[in-house]
Amino acid sequence: MATVTFDIETALEPDKVVSLLTDFSDHRPALWPGLWEGAYEVYDLGDTSADVREGNKSPKVWAREHYDWSQPGTVRWEVVESNFCKPGSFVEVHVREREAGGSRLEVVWSRSPSSIQGVLAAVVVKLTKGRPVKASISAGLEKAEHPAPAA
Repeated sequence: MATVTFDIETALEPDKVVSLLTDFSDHRPALWPGLWEGAYEVYDLGDTSADVREGNKSPKVWAREHYDWSQPGTVRWEVVESNFCKPGSFVEVHVREREAGGSRLEVVWSRSPSSIQGVLAAVVVKLTKGRPVKASISAGLEKAEHPAPAA
């Protein structure tokens, strides 16, 4: 299992970050620029959990994941089925308020590859200390910090 932990800081308040991470509306792929719209499907949505299928635009990988945000300030998504990693693989984000305002996210990315694509992704993520994952999450947070003006 490849595991990487890293931090991200944002001007967004913790509640807003958790809300973004758990927004399973039809607009989710637009909120998170790295998501592959063609892979996105919501199977079940509860008050503190969801079962969804998501994927990346590049490389085109997907996973059916169980999201849980029943613990305040923590969002975890765990693989149920995937074309690149094994069930039980997960990402967990701990969102904490910063003294100066905004939030600090501690991200734990822990994936066990199940395909050649998965092995390549795990190697890249591990060698770069999570840079592609951090860039993807940061892009969504940045988009929320600086929304495009209404047309």
